[in-house]
Amino acid sequence: MAQKTGQGKKRHRISPMQRREAAAGYLYLLPNFLGFLVFTALPVIVGFVISFSNYTGFPGAAFVGFSNYARLFRDSQFVAALKNNLLYSAASVPLTILTALLLALILNRGVFMGSFFKTVYFFPNLTSMVAVSCVAMLLFEPNQGPLNHFLMVLGIPQDKLPQWFFSTKTALMTVVTVVVWKQAGFYMIMFLAGLKNIPQHLYEAAKIDGASPWDCFRHVTWPMLTPTTFMVTIFCIIGSFQVFDIINVTTKGGPGRATTVLVFRIYKEAFSNWKMGYASAIAYFLFMIILIVTLIQWRGQKRWVNDDQ
Repeated sequence: MAQKTGQGKKRHRISPMQRREAAAGYLYLLPNFLGFLVFTALPVIVGFVISFSNYTGFPGAAFVGFSNYARLFRDSQFVAALKNNLLYSAASVPLTILTALLLALILNRGVFMGSFFKTVYFFPNLTSMVAVSCVAMLLFEPNQGPLNHFLMVLGIPQDKLPQWFFSTKTALMTVVTVVVWKQAGFYMIMFLAGLKNIPQHLYEAAKIDGASPWDCFRHVTWPMLTPTTFMVTIFCIIGSFQVFDIINVTTKGGPGRATTVLVFRIYKEAFSNWKMGYASAIAYFLFMIILIVTLIQWRGQKRWVNDDQ
């Protein structure tokens, strides 16, 4: 018995070469770990501490407890931003997923010049949102924009033309339209990858049983795409609550408060009103929303995500 124990200890002994390899591996990981610690972990902790103070960016902050969090739903600006963000998410997430899925289904059928159209649809994702926003402002300009000129050619009177970014009725949906156009190509590639991984024998068996194209999509394509759809949905929801750049470039949260969203509200409170503590409280409230939504989705994936691939 003693001999076996001694042999067991010898098996776990690490040689000098293994130690050197392990040390080299940790040294390679060290810069990334330090970067995460300094630029992610530490700011998260500091921001959480600041959310319990009246910090303004200058010395002299005082601890105020939960008053910043208690103030949130008494602040009409915050409530408007939350409502707008929920509306934006409810519109942009399903539209992005539907557009990306339709593009992927069409291109997966081997259409003429399919590779060219893949590049065309994916190209907006390679451009910064700031550049896309500037182009969108030119396209949707209500007086001189090409889109409204085209609508006038179709016979729509000038006083009936939509004001796009400049109307409280259309501003938020115009932002949604631009964001969907930019993001759909990226998620299209993800859906295409999912479609390529579906075994062809499943379609062959379905056709032998007399399944129509709709039946093939409903009983083969969609169930096999649910893991990809789950991942895309999480990315879209998180991205919808982090929208900022297009709002800042095109509407500045207006007209009125029509396009004010949570991240834009954080920016305004922190860098216009210099209420860093209150802005941090809004940021951690946003973090809790994203966390709760993600956990709900993660918990519910067992009901509709098919892992049998």
